[in-house]
Amino acid sequence: MINNRSLLIVAGLAAVAWVGSNSLYIVDETERAIKLRFGEIVEANIQPGLHFKVPITNTIRTFDTRVLTLDTDTSRYLTLEKKAVIVDSYVKWKIIDPARYYEATSGDEQTAERLISPRVDESLRNQFGRLELQEIIAERRDELMSGPTESLDKIMREELGVAILDIRIKRIDLPDEVTQAVYERMRTERHREAREYRAQGQEQAEKVRANAERRRQVLLAEAQSKAETLRGQGDAEAASIYANAYQQDAEFFRFYRSLDAYRASFDSKDDLLVLEPDSDFFRYLNSASPQPQQSSNADGS
Repeated sequence: MINNRSLLIVAGLAAVAWVGSNSLYIVDETERAIKLRFGEIVEANIQPGLHFKVPITNTIRTFDTRVLTLDTDTSRYLTLEKKAVIVDSYVKWKIIDPARYYEATSGDEQTAERLISPRVDESLRNQFGRLELQEIIAERRDELMSGPTESLDKIMREELGVAILDIRIKRIDLPDEVTQAVYERMRTERHREAREYRAQGQEQAEKVRANAERRRQVLLAEAQSKAETLRGQGDAEAASIYANAYQQDAEFFRFYRSLDAYRASFDSKDDLLVLEPDSDFFRYLNSASPQPQQSSNADGS
């Protein structure tokens, strides 16, 4: 009896432990859950924390609600002018409605990606079909993808219970038959811009040279005017000094001027003067103190 009672107690405790362990469950902070009763959803979007369920009757499915990445296949699209581009892209998405997501995909992430991928391809095909090749190359990629992201997000929320957060372009390539033509067009455009910049630079250079020449002429004219003024003032001052010196000693002044005349006249051996011996030009050579009446032209000038 005692052994049977002990076995019953142990069995009872084991049953209680089993019921307790299967009645409580935890939803992680990065997850959301739904509660099923024989495959039917009875509670949707269960938040993180400790929760209770009925063992055997209820089943819990949890879903990762962090941002997920879908790396799409490289695709070939046609632009507005029917030129082909090869686009490599990826999608950022997350689960926002666990119940709808479970109904659409049975909770399988790969199934969800198979449903999202063709919709992304369709949105990109429509977007590139509305743009010309030059717009695709020149336009910023964030702005290029804003329209498809918004439209696809609205559809996926209703159909799959997921949010499309972003569609990003990793690379846009051109087919080999288009690449050379685009490069030639870009090269021609750059040459045209270079010619415009050179023409603008030459125009600015001519303006700078003309302005510099004008300023040079003004400075030269001002300097010439100032030089003539100073030269005139110098000549006037020199004449005044000569006049004062002449007034102080007229005889010495005439003697000094005669010496300058001799020096200038006999500066070269080839110089030749034909004068009378008693010419007034030689009066200071004949006598250091000539008579005053002979000195009227003694300066030899």
